[in-house]
Amino acid sequence: MSTYLYIILAYILVLAGFNIIRARRVKTQEEFMVAGRSVKTSVLVFTLICTWIGSGTFIAGAEFASQAGFSAIWLPAGAFVGIIAIYFIAGKIRTFGQYTIGDILEERYGPVARVIGSIAIIISFTAMVSYQFVAGGFILNIATDGAISDSMGTIIAAIFVILFTAVAGMVAVIYTDLPNGIIIVLACLLAVPFVFLAAGGFPGAHQSLDASYFAVVNEQFGAYPALKVGGYFLSTMLLLMGVQSMYQKFYSARTPKDAKRAVIFWTIGTIFVETAVVVIAVFAYSKLKGQIDLSIPKEGGKVVIMAARSLVPPVVGVLLLGAACAVVISTGMNYLLSSSTNIMRDIYQRFLKKEASQGGMVALQRIFVVIIGVLAFLVAMRLTSVLEMAFFAYTIYGVAITPALIAALTWKRATKAGGLASIMSGAGITVFLRIMVEFLPPDKVPDGDPWGIPIIFPALIVSLGSLVVVSLLTKKPKPEELEKFFPKFKTP
Repeated sequence: MSTYLYIILAYILVLAGFNIIRARRVKTQEEFMVAGRSVKTSVLVFTLICTWIGSGTFIAGAEFASQAGFSAIWLPAGAFVGIIAIYFIAGKIRTFGQYTIGDILEERYGPVARVIGSIAIIISFTAMVSYQFVAGGFILNIATDGAISDSMGTIIAAIFVILFTAVAGMVAVIYTDLPNGIIIVLACLLAVPFVFLAAGGFPGAHQSLDASYFAVVNEQFGAYPALKVGGYFLSTMLLLMGVQSMYQKFYSARTPKDAKRAVIFWTIGTIFVETAVVVIAVFAYSKLKGQIDLSIPKEGGKVVIMAARSLVPPVVGVLLLGAACAVVISTGMNYLLSSSTNIMRDIYQRFLKKEASQGGMVALQRIFVVIIGVLAFLVAMRLTSVLEMAFFAYTIYGVAITPALIAALTWKRATKAGGLASIMSGAGITVFLRIMVEFLPPDKVPDGDPWGIPIIFPALIVSLGSLVVVSLLTKKPKPEELEKFFPKFKTP
C-alpha cells in the first residue's frame, strides 16, 4: 500500500476520534442540525469554503477542464456572482434562521410549498452525495496505485461518510470543516506552481493541447458552446444563492453580523480555490492526457488526483490528496445531513409528530442519514459522469428552489400561488426533460442536452415565468404576512 494512503487514513482517524468526542455532547435537535447556533466567524469561513468546494470542484470541475480547457472556469464563475448576491441577504437569513429552507417556503407560500420544495431538495442532495462517493473511490484507487478499485473505493467512502454524519450531525460537520478548509486552501496554493512547471508552462501546454483549450468558450464543447457554458454558469449561480446547506451554516452563526462578515472571506477563498483547481486540471491534463481515456467521461475527473501523485513533490501531493479527500468527506456529510434534516423538519416533525422528544428526533434523523446514504450509494454505482450528475443536481435545485426562495426574501409582491407555481413547474420540467434524455435518440441529446439546449434554460424560464405571472395575477400578500421578512414594512 502507498504511503499516501496511510497518511490520509491517519488524518481521517484523527477526525473520527475528534467527532466521537464531539458526538457525546449532542443532546438536542438544535445541536444536531445547526450546532447550537454558536459558530463564530473564523470557523464559519472555513466551513462555508468546505461546504461549497466539493467534488463538484475537484472532480466535476476537473472533468469539465479535461474536456473544455480554461472555459471550464464558467462552471465556478456562477458561484462568484452568487456569493456576492448572498452577501446582501446573509444577515436576514441568520435573523430569520430556523433549520431548513422549508421553514422559509412555508412562511411565505404555505405547507404544500414546503413539502414539494423539500422533495426537490432531497432529490438534488441525494444526487450530490452520490458523486462524493464516486470521488472517494477515485482517491482511494489512485492513492493505492490501483490496489483498491474504483468501485471498492466508492463503497469504502460511502460507509465512512454515512457513519461520520450519523454520529454527530452538524457539530461534526462544522468542526471537521475547519482543518479541512485550511488544507484545501493550502494545497491549492502550493500545487499550482509545481503542476504549471511540470507541464512545461504555457509553451508546453500549448504544444500538447488544442488551441480551443485556451479559448474563453471552447467551440468544440456542446452543440451550442455558448449556451453550454452559460448553462453551467447559471446552474452554479442559482444553486449557491439558494442551497440549503449554506443557509444552515448561516443559521449556525452566533449573530447576523458573524454571518455577513464570513461571506466576505468565503468569497475570497472560493474564487482562489475554484480558479486554482481549473488551472491545475488544465495543465495536469496537458501532461497526463495519454493516461486518461475521455471516451469514459468520468475518467477526466481523476486528473487533479493524478497530478497529486505524479506532478508535485510528495509533501504537496499528500496535501492535495488530503484536500480532495477533505472535500469528499465534508461535502458528502453536509448534503447528507441537510437532506435528512428536510425529512425530519419538513415532513416528520411538521406533519406527523410535532411534539417528538429531542432524543427521539436525533435518533430517527440518524436512521434517515443512513437511508439516504444508501440510496446515494446505489445512484453512485450507476453513475457514468460526475459532471453530468452535478449539472442535473444543480439544475433541479436552482430552478425549483432558488427563484421562489430569493423572491420570498426580497420581493414583497410574491404570492403564495406564485411561489408554489414556481417550485412545482421548475421541479416538474427539470425531471421531465431529464427523463427525455434517456428516451430520445442519441443524436437528439448531444452532450446530454435535449436537442442541444441545456435543461436549465427552459426550466428556468418556466420557473421564473410562473413566479412572476402568477404572483401578478393573484392578490398581493397582506402586510402582516410580510413583517417577518421585511421588518420595516409598517402595518397600517
